[in-house]
Amino acid sequence: MDEDEPGASLKALGERLDRARGSRHGAPPRSESVESQNALAQGLRIGLELLAAVVVASAIGWAFDTWLGTKPAGIVVGFFLGIGIGMWNVYRAVTGMGMAVGMKRRNGSEDKNSWDDED
Repeated sequence: MDEDEPGASLKALGERLDRARGSRHGAPPRSESVESQNALAQGLRIGLELLAAVVVASAIGWAFDTWLGTKPAGIVVGFFLGIGIGMWNVYRAVTGMGMAVGMKRRNGSEDKNSWDDED
């Protein structure tokens, strides 16, 4: 190591880190692990959106049942409405994969790879 250079120790440390990272066996490349983490996050998002829609709609149905005195009808209607809303959210999430949250595709003759965040 040449101590006259101000960044020599950092450069040597960086080289040692690169060698150590390269010598690991069995570890997936970074891009694969990032892709698998993104896929896991997307799967969790879809599952939670479906579950949340069913729970919230059922709770609203239960509240209407309590308020109106129509015991099983509101919960049943809320449950099935929640399933429908949850499936709609899953459909929207799956067809919009690869897009940032709140982004949507532009309609018309514009470039198909361009995105628009305006409603």
